[in-house]
Amino acid sequence: MRSIRVETSGATVLLTEAPEQKVRDRRTGEIATDTVTGEVLMTVGVVYIEDGESSLLKVTVPQSGVGEGLALGGAVALVGLVARPWEQVFNGQARHGIAYRAAAVTPAMFPASMGA
Repeated sequence: MRSIRVETSGATVLLTEAPEQKVRDRRTGEIATDTVTGEVLMTVGVVYIEDGESSLLKVTVPQSGVGEGLALGGAVALVGLVARPWEQVFNGQARHGIAYRAAAVTPAMFPASMGA
């Protein structure tokens, strides 16, 4: 499926869950890796705030893209954020959603409008 680039310059993004290894298979505990590079993948939880609305998102990031100095509740930048629609059949039930992936997650500054 197609990846859709997400423009984040007008949004405030706050870290709600610290980076942790993404589990590919919960039954076996297998850790997810990038299919091209083989690098371990991490997930972070964020709240994405734009135009007075907020959404909680889980974002996948390669381990090397997790920046130093991330703090829970702190502002972060999601470098190269893309959204990918997905669907699958699980136990005979069709499921669908949007997966988010970024090249990096780094500490950021709050927008000036929020600091006043």
